[in-house]
Amino acid sequence: MKDLTITLHPHSGKHLYEQIYLHIKNEIRKGKLLQGERLPSTRYLAEFLQVSRSTVELAYEQLLSEGYIEARPYRGYFVCPVEELYDLGEEDKAERAGGIIKDGKEETDILKFRYDFSPNTIDMSAFPYATWKKITKNILVDANSEIFSSGSPKGDYILRETIAHYLHTSRGVNCRPEQIIIGAGNDYLLMLLEKILGRHVKIAMENPTYRRAYRIFDSFAYRISPIAMDKSGMSADGLRESEADVAYVMPSHQYPTGIVMPIGRRMELLKWAGEKEGRYLIEDDYDSEFRFRGKPVPSLQASDRMGKVIYIGTFSKSIAPAIRIGYMVLPLPLLRIYEEKCSFYSTTVSRIDQRILNEFIGNGHFERHLNRMRKIYREKQDNLLDGLRGMEKAFDVSGENAGLHILLQDKRGRSEKELTDAAAKEGVRVYGLSEFCVGEIAPQWKADTVILGYASLSREQIREGAKRLKRVWE
Repeated sequence: MKDLTITLHPHSGKHLYEQIYLHIKNEIRKGKLLQGERLPSTRYLAEFLQVSRSTVELAYEQLLSEGYIEARPYRGYFVCPVEELYDLGEEDKAERAGGIIKDGKEETDILKFRYDFSPNTIDMSAFPYATWKKITKNILVDANSEIFSSGSPKGDYILRETIAHYLHTSRGVNCRPEQIIIGAGNDYLLMLLEKILGRHVKIAMENPTYRRAYRIFDSFAYRISPIAMDKSGMSADGLRESEADVAYVMPSHQYPTGIVMPIGRRMELLKWAGEKEGRYLIEDDYDSEFRFRGKPVPSLQASDRMGKVIYIGTFSKSIAPAIRIGYMVLPLPLLRIYEEKCSFYSTTVSRIDQRILNEFIGNGHFERHLNRMRKIYREKQDNLLDGLRGMEKAFDVSGENAGLHILLQDKRGRSEKELTDAAAKEGVRVYGLSEFCVGEIAPQWKADTVILGYASLSREQIREGAKRLKRVWE
């Protein structure tokens, strides 16, 4: 049973019982009160709304007579299965579908696609549920009261120690556990970083870029300077001209272009950061685990000798989005600021979840899972490229060396809107590169490029989706 917050209008011309009746009826029809859900008693609701009990009884009687609720002896009033009682009207159908009514017709905001090549999803079908469940059970069985206390604001030391070892062996990151802060996803870590860096910061971002990070920085009222990219990534000259204090970059696999920043450009950015006190590089290493061709690329932080790189990563892509565990490695000067100004913030990740993740990594399950997922994603990418074979005259393909999406740039003068609209008519959703741009699109990133993610699609869906795209694009 939950409270019903009903705003009553005594001078609206409608009886109070009628207003209560209409509110509950609409809540049931909209699915906000679910089948089998218990309503408050007439006495409780009357006291809560400051009306007479008879007013509530009249409303409930009307709902009973129309079949919206049922009375169970000695138990109370419960919501009936509404779908068995009537057909939804046009307005209700639109609301259920997420649509709107315009000129008496239903117009849905979101098209229904049979094949959605989203670049923001992962494959959860191979997640080791049994292993995760077993680790969780063992931790809860063996746990003492210590695991239920608040713990360190930075996160449990044992997990930070495990992450430090993992980052050093896999990404070349040089840090101590004390430099790592664990948080519930990158959103929290970026918000914490705003407290560390301060409010009066000008930040440079690659263009196109990760729009979510852009929106977060914009919410800080940071001055944001989009920097055009060339084939090597963010332009060092453009960065200098921007007069930014901080640069947000994804050097190992830029999102969404897939560019891998070469060592020469990395050195230029590190040199820029070292030229002035207070300059930093934020390295977002969001999906570095998935590289399919060539040698693994070390992190930018691995080349940092001046303490200028803030390294951020997450387990959302490599394990599951719902894990909500990210990490930030602070250079020593910023770590001191954190200790002075932000160490009172409590950790945002449950200690139980931290302990589960620590066991998952420390006992080798994470490594085995990554190897399995690399194989799965590589096969899916091969399926997609095979399905698009023969379209080389129409498109340039890029981004296939790493990550979970590829890019197709049109060579026949078609715009991305023409391409996405044509795909939509076939029930296929693809994404235009301009969706990830901030400000003016640079010439080399003209609005003629589409993005195809494949992680969450089955092999059959990839083949059929590619077949439909060939039919309308070739």
